[in-house]
Amino acid sequence: MSETPNPIPPDLKAIVAGFAVGAPQGTIAPLGRGLINDTFAVTTAAGCYVLQRVNQQVFPDPERIMANLALLAAHAAGRAGLRVPALIPARDGRTFLRTPAGDLWRLMELIPDAVTLDRLGSVEQARQVGLALGRFHRLTRDLEPTRLGFTLPGFHRTPDYLARHLDLRAALTPRDAAESACMAFIDERVGMVGVLEQALAGGLIPLRITHGDPKIDNILFHEAAGHALALIDLDTVQPGLIQHDLGDCLRSCCNRQGESGEGWRVRFDLEFCAPIVSAYADETRDFLASAEVEMLYDGIRLMPFELGLRFLNDHLDGDRYFRVTHRGQNLHKATVQFALVADIEARESDIRTLIDRAYCRAG
Repeated sequence: MSETPNPIPPDLKAIVAGFAVGAPQGTIAPLGRGLINDTFAVTTAAGCYVLQRVNQQVFPDPERIMANLALLAAHAAGRAGLRVPALIPARDGRTFLRTPAGDLWRLMELIPDAVTLDRLGSVEQARQVGLALGRFHRLTRDLEPTRLGFTLPGFHRTPDYLARHLDLRAALTPRDAAESACMAFIDERVGMVGVLEQALAGGLIPLRITHGDPKIDNILFHEAAGHALALIDLDTVQPGLIQHDLGDCLRSCCNRQGESGEGWRVRFDLEFCAPIVSAYADETRDFLASAEVEMLYDGIRLMPFELGLRFLNDHLDGDRYFRVTHRGQNLHKATVQFALVADIEARESDIRTLIDRAYCRAG
């Protein structure tokens, strides 16, 4: 994202000293490849931790994030299956520290022997992804969604992104063939945009607790054994639709070329989709309602469409949101996502069949 975090404070040791872990030992080193929060690895006599400053340009109410995370951690305590990184209290007892400059910092346990992946490399890794997401939804199935606040209001409301797109289009004409092709692709699919919101409003599917961003690099795997340990980057945990979560997960995992792939040649990989859906069903089969399962395909189709729409909107708006290295990068990423949608549509029968088999619905 283009909202760059604030300059790094010169004395991170003083920040760490505000938490109940003792003085840091050695260097405080940058950690990970995240584009939003400032993240560091910290070692103290008490153990290893992750120190983060929440980007308040993206999340203007970070206390709400921390309240959600505290509630999630308390709900997960003592339950097996998926780890939720523990929050380390500040010396004043809160789950975060506020600096005089107004920054919000948090300290969490660093889960040992854990790695993230850029892309899936095997069917077993794909199965582990499905288990991780399914276990998250199982873990939170009895947590009342109204107890959590919305950290990003309007997130994954596809009709809102479409409305923004139409506003942007009204002020310009397509400047090249790629823009025109993307706009035509959108126009042909306007009818699909509100399908999940309409089902929610009609009482067909419920709000549940969702991760919000369950892409491949937000899943921790055990470095040696290979099994999934935890979902991380929990800032977007809030009430939502499980169709969005599974669809976004598959969008990330089943495009082997990634977001910068070869444009309209990108394909949706059924070899990875099948074990993800099967493992996800193993964890959720006993509590998802029939209508929720029926609409899983809609989420799988909708999420790359939504992201493509967001990429295109940002391109048309001058690259103000997603971080880019050159003009046209967001347009290319939009093309990649729309290619994924087109291939999902071409494979609809196969995808629906594997969903039905996973949920024991096949005749």
